Amino acid sequence: MPGAQQSGSNAAIRPFRANVPEEELTELRRRINATRWPDRETVKDQSQGPQLATMQKLARYWATEYDWRKVEARLNAVPNFMTEIDGLDIHFIHVRSQHENALPLIVTHGWPGSIIEQLKIIDPLTNPTAHGGTASDAFHVVIPSMPGYGFSGKPTTSGWGPAHIAGAWVVLMKRLGYTKFVAQGGDWGAIITDIMATQGHPELLGIHSNMPGIFSTEIDRAALTGAPVPPGLSAEEKLAYERLALEYAKGIGYGYQMGLRPQALYAIADSPVGLAAYLLDHDAASLALISRVFDGRSEGLTRDDVLDNITLTWLTNTGVSAGRLYWEGFENKVSFFGAKGVSIPAAVSVFPDELYQAPRSWAEQAYPKLIHYNKLPKGGHFAAWEQPKLFSEEVRASFRSLH
Repeated sequence: MPGAQQSGSNAAIRPFRANVPEEELTELRRRINATRWPDRETVKDQSQGPQLATMQKLARYWATEYDWRKVEARLNAVPNFMTEIDGLDIHFIHVRSQHENALPLIVTHGWPGSIIEQLKIIDPLTNPTAHGGTASDAFHVVIPSMPGYGFSGKPTTSGWGPAHIAGAWVVLMKRLGYTKFVAQGGDWGAIITDIMATQGHPELLGIHSNMPGIFSTEIDRAALTGAPVPPGLSAEEKLAYERLALEYAKGIGYGYQMGLRPQALYAIADSPVGLAAYLLDHDAASLALISRVFDGRSEGLTRDDVLDNITLTWLTNTGVSAGRLYWEGFENKVSFFGAKGVSIPAAVSVFPDELYQAPRSWAEQAYPKLIHYNKLPKGGHFAAWEQPKLFSEEVRASFRSLH
């Protein structure tokens, strides 16, 4: 099993603090100001990618007003640690609740995200009585940075795919003394959490996903090849199929690029604005939201939220190393959106601006022990980051029966 328990000094847990040298921030601003801009897009929408006007507004704010030290202070205000698993340093946040009988929870981010996404949900989950919950809703929260992301080590050899990460997370939780725990994830975090649930770990009581793997092999393959809508689907299933087919056809070009040739992306290691544009172009709804934010509109995310995540990626030089997870996924033929065969208790939250809305019918087939299913009124792919209150309420409701 990948991620076998280690003994001796390798199993040590070391405190960690973020402290970026000022000269790196000065160099970042210099590079932003030296950006060589492309021509304006030839269309009036975002169909060719992040628009020039949006990126120039982002760059102007990044170079002149954005303050990395604010998010660095927020990061350092919670306990951060490092530990070595299978020869790689894994960074994680670990916040224990003050409430007795809190349920240990490991939360996994995705791409192009980081632990920045989850900072807003720490207090609502560890301190629920201050956020409209009860003491029995409390969690001990563990938020690791995936290998190659943020402050975690960067693999120097292949093999750190989703299954390896899933096994490593179990090692981490057991190393922290947790003999029973639950897991949550979105994006790659959802895939890793699903896979963790299939590996037979008796310590894992249940999972929650906001990007559930619910498509059968046949449906997934049909959508990938652009086949017409299969017969016999309900209206809800038909819509999910159409959204998935559109995502495969036009939405995840970055996934194919990183899945096949991640080492070609030298430009995003060399240019901050190049990195920002690449990370912003995840999905149409999120890009539209972020564009509105830089137009001065009030949304679930702020300009600082967006730049906190991009700046962390820039300062740790993890644009390319993070992208290699797609290569690992391609090599191991991991389905992004397909059902994984989860048989333990599972919960699903459906946010309206997610890549697809998971029908209850398919969620029940993919997760035969479905303990919670809910459709939310607002929120998208980065739900914990964008709608932390709704997200935290969903996590509490999902695991209430397992406390």
